[in-house]
Amino acid sequence: MPSSDIQELLFSASVPALGFSIYSVTQVPGRSPRADRPEPRFQKSLSWIKSSSRVRPSSRVLTIQNEYISASFDPDTGLLVEMKNLEQDLLLPVRQAFYWYNASTGNTLSSQASGAYIFRPSRQTPLFISRWAQTRLVKTALVQEVHQNFSAWCSQVVRLYPGQRHLELEWTVGPIPVGDDWGKEVISRFDTALETKGLFYTDSNGREILERRRDYRPTWKLNQTEPVAGNYYPVNTRIYITDGNMQLTVLTDRSQGGSSLSDGSIELMVHRRLLRDDDRGVGEPLLETSESGLWVRGRHLVLLDKARTAAVGHRLQAEKELLAPQLVLARGSGTPYHLEVAPRKQFSGLRRELPPNVHLLTLARWGPEMLLLRLEHQFALGEDMVGNLSSPVTLDLRDLFSAFTITDLKETTLAANQLRAKASRLQWTPNTGPTLKPSPSRLDPASITLQPMEIRTFLASVQWEEEG
Repeated sequence: MPSSDIQELLFSASVPALGFSIYSVTQVPGRSPRADRPEPRFQKSLSWIKSSSRVRPSSRVLTIQNEYISASFDPDTGLLVEMKNLEQDLLLPVRQAFYWYNASTGNTLSSQASGAYIFRPSRQTPLFISRWAQTRLVKTALVQEVHQNFSAWCSQVVRLYPGQRHLELEWTVGPIPVGDDWGKEVISRFDTALETKGLFYTDSNGREILERRRDYRPTWKLNQTEPVAGNYYPVNTRIYITDGNMQLTVLTDRSQGGSSLSDGSIELMVHRRLLRDDDRGVGEPLLETSESGLWVRGRHLVLLDKARTAAVGHRLQAEKELLAPQLVLARGSGTPYHLEVAPRKQFSGLRRELPPNVHLLTLARWGPEMLLLRLEHQFALGEDMVGNLSSPVTLDLRDLFSAFTITDLKETTLAANQLRAKASRLQWTPNTGPTLKPSPSRLDPASITLQPMEIRTFLASVQWEEEG
């Protein structure tokens, strides 16, 4: 569809916990949405746009701001250069731009090429995609956006909503050009002046946080022969750097490779297109068969916090991103699910909200009158240094759910294949403190306690509520 025909509908929606909301969109008869004048490479916006202006470098400073976050862009380059946390009175100069590594095809040190399984750049320093971006500012009552166009194959929208404590960067990369016979591995990089002493942190499958140190392995002496690839680590949900006082965290919407190759820097790989096979079993280069190649779109969420309170922000926001509400579209004239019942516009499976440090991990049928229930504590011990989110939390499950009442509860192992009290475990003597003793298999639903980072699994006998 030509860009001049694209229109964007924007409205605020609310979804209750463990539930759904239904919204109807109807075009008023005899009227059509009034759009701003179309501009090249960017979408039109509907009539509620308050201002939409294209800003060329050297014209004026761009700033977007809500009650919590402010972001400023260089008037000469169009790049993000400063971020403020207004609530915590923090200011951090930070420059974000896109770069690419020239993929190795082998050299005198090794014949190993960069490919589907191997990341091996030919040089340590990546190249700019562009040192400046053409920008456009969009401000509405519901969102503020800075559209950045770096090249014909790389663009980004920096977005800020009211009430939002993070900056959203939605990037679009591709198709990556390889007509110059250079394979390219594209990164988004954030550069700051934070003194991080060679340390950065990544998550382990969205739960534990692991300390990483450049050119170091904790269990053996490392002879680093790949200074770039040898310092890359999997980033499932987040990566952050800190100087002990201030912390910059970047949340991802998918698993990516990431690193901090210099103090105060974070980089994440967003796209790759390569011309050589790495001889690791695929038998072909990471090169799409179509002439144009593929493009990728994703999001990075950037948080600036005091180090002592940063975990509260990134823990809760990462969970929101992982379990974001699912959007379902349907024609308004569809058949209702139950003809004899008036359709609901909103529903919640909970009578009250769970504590912020507790996540309902699993709720599934386990028979006619039984459910599989998993609850997890989202915070590690000592992670929340100001509040009490890292403390044990006790729940009353009896009247928590709106569709049923729990009448009996049995705790099982994590896989739910045997009662926890009957599970035979190896006995360890850890140096991290006393081991938690298994709880009895039959429990009181009125008092379920979760320790930091603990996941507990239950089989719950339930009595279903009558349909209202």
